[in-house]
Amino acid sequence: MNLSQHFTLAELTASNKAQQLRIDNTPPQELVPRLVRTAEMLERIRSTLGVPVVVTSGYRGQALNKAVGGVTSSDHTQGHAADIVVPGFGSAYQVARALAPLVSTLGIGQLILEGVKGKQWVHVSTRTPDKTSNRVITITDAGAQLGIQELV
Repeated sequence: MNLSQHFTLAELTASNKAQQLRIDNTPPQELVPRLVRTAEMLERIRSTLGVPVVVTSGYRGQALNKAVGGVTSSDHTQGHAADIVVPGFGSAYQVARALAPLVSTLGIGQLILEGVKGKQWVHVSTRTPDKTSNRVITITDAGAQLGIQELV
């Protein structure tokens, strides 16, 4: 099922961990409109960066979210979020730096540059956090910092 021109429901629900653990990661029908909104946000990001966007994690049901160590309040469980990499554009840091000044224009409620356990990606969500200071942050093994910080 296509959610937008370049993003499918299968792409936004795919999970190697779910397959490995035989977890059904099919979203409830009522969350599909949120996934469409997330796909539309990803389309705007793709258009802005001018290259394809790879979704490494999209929707995660509660069982999968727990299996991957996600926080219980994760936007992934509600269909609001996707973790992405954009190899044709650059590193996660370069992607986050390019998107940070455009969050409002692109309909990104929250942008997080994540560098955890040796992996790097960009988390984008259509939901704006309650604390506006958490709208653009960097999370590393050392903790969270405001803004986009270079990962070392």
